[in-house]
Amino acid sequence: MIKKLAHGSAIGIAAAVVALALSLIGGLDWLEHATWDWRVKRCANPAPSSDKIRLLVIDQTSRDWANREWRLSWPWDRSVYAGILSFCRRGGAEAVMFDLTFTQPSDYSDRDEALGAAIAETPGVSSALFLSRKQGQTTNWPSYAPAMTVQGFTEYLRDHAAPDLIMTRAAFPIPEVVTNGALAGNVYLDPDAGAIIRRTFMFQVFDGKFVPSLGLATLLAARPDTKLKFLDGNFYVNESRIPLDSRGMIILNYRGPLKTYKGVNMANVMLSEARIREGEKPIVDPSFVKDAFVVIGGTAPGLMDVKSTPVAKVYPGLGIHATLLDNLLTGDFLQEVPLPCAVILVLAVALAAGIAGRMCTAGWHVVLALLFLVPLPLFGGFIAYRQGYWLQVSVQVVAVALALVGAVIVNYAVEGRQKRFIKGAFKQYLSPAQVDRLVHDPDSLKLGGETRELSILFSDVQGFTSISESLSPQDLTALLNRYLTAMTDIILDEGGTIDKYEGDAIIAFWNAPLDLVGHAKCAVRAALRCNRTLAEMRPALKEMTGKDIFARIGINTGPVVVGNMGSNQRFDYTFLGDAGNLASRLEGINKQFGTFIMISEYTLAQLDDEFPVRELSRVQVVGRKEPVRIFEPMFPEDFEKRADLIKTFTAGLHAYYDAKFGDAKDAFSTISDRDVTAAIYAEKCAYLLETPPDSWDGVWTMTEK
Repeated sequence: MIKKLAHGSAIGIAAAVVALALSLIGGLDWLEHATWDWRVKRCANPAPSSDKIRLLVIDQTSRDWANREWRLSWPWDRSVYAGILSFCRRGGAEAVMFDLTFTQPSDYSDRDEALGAAIAETPGVSSALFLSRKQGQTTNWPSYAPAMTVQGFTEYLRDHAAPDLIMTRAAFPIPEVVTNGALAGNVYLDPDAGAIIRRTFMFQVFDGKFVPSLGLATLLAARPDTKLKFLDGNFYVNESRIPLDSRGMIILNYRGPLKTYKGVNMANVMLSEARIREGEKPIVDPSFVKDAFVVIGGTAPGLMDVKSTPVAKVYPGLGIHATLLDNLLTGDFLQEVPLPCAVILVLAVALAAGIAGRMCTAGWHVVLALLFLVPLPLFGGFIAYRQGYWLQVSVQVVAVALALVGAVIVNYAVEGRQKRFIKGAFKQYLSPAQVDRLVHDPDSLKLGGETRELSILFSDVQGFTSISESLSPQDLTALLNRYLTAMTDIILDEGGTIDKYEGDAIIAFWNAPLDLVGHAKCAVRAALRCNRTLAEMRPALKEMTGKDIFARIGINTGPVVVGNMGSNQRFDYTFLGDAGNLASRLEGINKQFGTFIMISEYTLAQLDDEFPVRELSRVQVVGRKEPVRIFEPMFPEDFEKRADLIKTFTAGLHAYYDAKFGDAKDAFSTISDRDVTAAIYAEKCAYLLETPPDSWDGVWTMTEK
C-alpha cells in the first residue's frame, strides 16, 4: 500500500509538472479556449445594466429598405445620422455610441457639418476611431482631436505597459465629428486563437497618448465626471480596479447572444423620425431609448463587422462594444485565478489521479476514476466563473489524464494476450484507427452500430460506361488505379474514411470511426481538391482514353447509423441512413444542373463561411418528401474570378423563386454562354413562360435518381 502511494504520488507530481509546462508554452490553449467558451455559453446571463443598453441596428433589411425607399446607397449620407441623433434626443438617451467610422470626408461638406451640428446638440456621443500597426491614415495625433489626460498614465507607460498596447497608426473621425463633442473610442479588436474575441483592450496607446476603447469612451461621454487613474500598475475607473492581464487586456463578461440587448433595425428608426417630423405616429416610440446607452452599428454581411465570440460564432462588432460598456456599468469584469492558486489546484488533482490510478486493479476501476476525477476541474471552472474568475481547467484535466495514463502504464507494463491477438488477427484487414479501437474495446467487434453525424461524399465519373467500353481490361484497370489513387490520397489527407469503391464510384465519409471537428469543411475541401487535381490530370488521362474525364460529387451532412455491418462471418465498417441517400442523389443531380460538385444546405450550415458558395436550387429528390436547398462550393479565389457571373446568376435565381420567369430568363440568358447552369435555367424559364404552373413554390422536382 505504501509503495503504491509513493508510486501514485510520483506519477501525480510528474503529470502536474508536464501539464503545467504544456500550459505555460501555450500547448493547451486550444483546449482551454474550448472549455472556456463552453462555460461562457452556459453561464452568460444579463445583468441589471444590460437593460440600459439599446441597439439601433443597420441590418441588411435596413440597407435594402433605405436603398429602395429613399434611394440611399451605402455608405449612407451623413445627414441620415443627424436624423438618428434627433430621434435619440427626443427619447432622452443618456449616450449614443457610433460603432461606425466617419474617417473620410463625404462628397458633400455640408452633410458633414450637419452631422457635426447634430452631435453638438446631442449629449454623450462617442464615435469610432481605429488603431493599428499596419493600416491607418496617420502616425501622429491630429491637431484637431483633443487628447485625454489620465492620472499616472506616464508612469504606467514607463513601468508597466505591455507592447500590445502600443499602436503606430490610426484612422481618426473627421474634424466635424470630433470637434463637436463626440469622444472618440478605439474599435480595434484582437482575437484569441481560433479568431474568437474573448478579451479586448480597455485602452491603447497612440503617439504616446491614452486612447480609450469605444465602450469606455461612451461611458466617459455620458458621465464626464468619471475618474480614470493608474496607481501601482493598476488601472481604475472611479474606484473600481479593472483587472488587466499581462497584455493589458480585460476578459469580457458576455451576457448572452446579441438578442440579450433590446434592439430595433435602423429602417424603423429612420421611418419613425420622418413620421414624427410629419406629425404622424412613429413605428418606434422615442421612449425606447429613454435614459439608455444607445449603440449604433451594423450587422449586415456587407459591412464586414462580424466576429466570433464564445456565445456565438457570428456576433456583430457592436455587440462586443456593447458588452464592454455593459461590464463597465456593472463593474463585473472577469479575471484570471492567481498563478499560485492555479498551481496548487493542478498539483492536488494530479496527486489524487495518480494515487487513485495506482490503486486500480481492474479496467472498470480506471474508468470510474476517470469519470470522477476529470469532471472535477470542469465543475471547479463553473464555480469559479460564477465568482468572477477564469480558472484554467485544461491544465487540470490534462494533469488528471496524464496521471491516470501513467498509473495504467505502471499497472500494465505490457499488452495483454487478448490485445496482442486482436492486433495480429486484424491488422491486415482493418485500418490502424479501427484496430486501435478494437484493442481498447474488443466488444465492438460485432454487428450493429451507432448513430453519428457524418459528412458523406459520393463521387462518380461522368460517362464512365462509354469510356470503359472503349478500353481493354488492362487499360481500364490502369485508368481506374491512377484515378482512384489520386482521389483517395486527397480524401485520406483530409481525414476521410473510404467506405467502398464501386467501379469508378467512390463513397467516403467523415467523422467516423473517430470524431473529426469540422468534418463538413474537410469533406468540401476534399471535393474541391479532387476536382482541381482531376483537372490537372485530365490531359494525361485523355491520352489514355481519348476523352476528357470529369467526375460529379455530391456531399450531404446528417445523422446515420455507422458501424460493422454484414454477417457474422464477414462484415464491413459502413453506414446506413437517409443522409447517405441524399448525398447519392446530389451526385446524380449534378448532371441536371451542369455542375460537378453539389452540397446540401445541411453541409453548408457547418462550413462557417470557409468556402463561398452559390445557391443552385431548391430541389425535391426522388424518395424524399421535403425539398432541400443545394449549393455549389468553390475555393475563394475561384469564386472571386466568377463573382460578376454569380451575382447575375443569383439575381436570376431570386427572380425564378419569385415566379418572375421573364426577369429570370433575361438574367440567365446574359450569362448562358459562360455558365451551363444558367443556360439550363434560361431554358427552364422559357418553358415556364409558355406553360405557367398552376401553383409555384420554386422547388425543382427531380424525376431521376
